[in-house]
Amino acid sequence: MKYLVVCAAGALALAVTGCGTTVNSVENAQKEGQRNMVADQRVITDSGLGRHVSIVGVNTAMTPGGLLSVQVELENRSRSQHHFTYQFEWFDANGMQVASIISATTPAQIEGKEDKFVSSIAPNPACKDFRLKLIDAD
Repeated sequence: MKYLVVCAAGALALAVTGCGTTVNSVENAQKEGQRNMVADQRVITDSGLGRHVSIVGVNTAMTPGGLLSVQVELENRSRSQHHFTYQFEWFDANGMQVASIISATTPAQIEGKEDKFVSSIAPNPACKDFRLKLIDAD
């Protein structure tokens, strides 16, 4: 009897640890919000992270206060979770970098097979452009 209980517990433990985490999501099929997607080369990914996580799209908009808002959608193509850091850098109309506390490096993670958004808002109305840096932390 003890042997049967131990075998059943072992089988249960193997079944539970063998299951990967999945994310189920639901969204509106008839979108009301229209994205302003940008053809972009301003996203920098290091090669380690680039093997697993890809850029799906970049969406920009202006806030009511006249600030540039940016949202970047990422997709984890692998089954494992990845840790990374990201940093938005802001530039004025002349291409000069605008220093800001908002440009700090931010840690994040993305689950396996998950989509994730990273976003930021320009620190002032003079910011007309941006660059996003993604760095693998695993």
